[in-house]
Amino acid sequence: MHELDRQLEVIKRGTVEIIPEDDLVKKLKEFIRTGKPLRIKLGLDPTAPDIHLGHTVVLQKLRQFQELGHLVDLVIGDFTARIGDPTGKSETRKQLSEEEVAANARTYKEQIFKVLDPERTHIVFNSSWLGSLDFASVIDLASKYTVARMLERDDFEKRFKNGLPISIHEFFYPLMQGYDSVALESDVEIGGTDQKFNLLMGRTLQKEYGQEPQVAITLPLLEGLDGVQKMSKSLNNYVGITEPPAEMYGKLMSLPDNLMMRYFELVTSIPLDELKSIENDYKKGRIHPRDLKMRLARHIVTIYHGEREAASAEAEFKKVFQERDLPSDIPQFKIPPELAAKETVWLPRLLAVSGMTSSTSEARRLIKQGAVRIDNERIIDPDAEVPVSPGMIIKVGKRKFMRLV
Repeated sequence: MHELDRQLEVIKRGTVEIIPEDDLVKKLKEFIRTGKPLRIKLGLDPTAPDIHLGHTVVLQKLRQFQELGHLVDLVIGDFTARIGDPTGKSETRKQLSEEEVAANARTYKEQIFKVLDPERTHIVFNSSWLGSLDFASVIDLASKYTVARMLERDDFEKRFKNGLPISIHEFFYPLMQGYDSVALESDVEIGGTDQKFNLLMGRTLQKEYGQEPQVAITLPLLEGLDGVQKMSKSLNNYVGITEPPAEMYGKLMSLPDNLMMRYFELVTSIPLDELKSIENDYKKGRIHPRDLKMRLARHIVTIYHGEREAASAEAEFKKVFQERDLPSDIPQFKIPPELAAKETVWLPRLLAVSGMTSSTSEARRLIKQGAVRIDNERIIDPDAEVPVSPGMIIKVGKRKFMRLV
């Protein structure tokens, strides 16, 4: 395969749009001719302290670019995070303090190298150029774009039509993100499909400042474990990359079958040829869905914790869920004196106090659903009174265990 075709095949893996593809081809031809790597930009606003698999879709794409010989500019948006990305927001977003931004940025830096190659990653903070702009430069930047075009963004348009406030500073978010591309002279910028407007802003501003415009590559938003909505901590359908191996493995085994190949494609580094073979075997029934899901879970846990931990997590999963045995290491909860003194305790209160549920109302809901067992006996009465004794094992859902002591 010709080198250009090889690079394009890898880059196109899992992408939604390449805008425009002709420009990407020109840039790759120049790289092949001169050996000068392309500069690939990803902007991250450090507004969330932990990375989950949904975030790694773009990180995996960056890693692929690195393996093709290119360099990554990872922009930690410590300046833009003080505004907050208005994408998808129905109201003005609360600004972060410098201390919050700094703490979140440190966490990002600690976690991204579980995916990226440190030797080919250039980490920059956009305050280093945005913070030094004088007011005249800011006015000049604002003159490069019109209010009418800014209101074409879905979120701004909806808020404007509904009479909801839009602060002037929010218009500066896409302008500043676009200016990052000017400061870095980026060749390519990648982001989720929800970032398309911001990525194209970079192209526009680079033209305005006399630079060759970057190529914008959009990637899909990864569905979470519920198989419906995008992965999000607030929806509790996520898999965090720093979660314990057994927890990560168990969560991935709950993934709907129809999303397995999508996860293989977007969040693993398995080569394309091997992926095609796996998908072919799966479609023809040569591999059981459970076995394929175990392979996916093992591979992902290996990426973030290593082969030994992945093998241990798989063995633990088989022990608990296939052999119906108890986990090797069950968390313990010391019975408070006020509960120990009673003959029986209202089960929802016990679940909430022990931390097995966030509240008694959540506990009642789970009990009604049949998701709660005591010493392997299912309890379905949300008003059940149960005796409390040391050694009692409470199970909530498929993976939560607690031993009373």
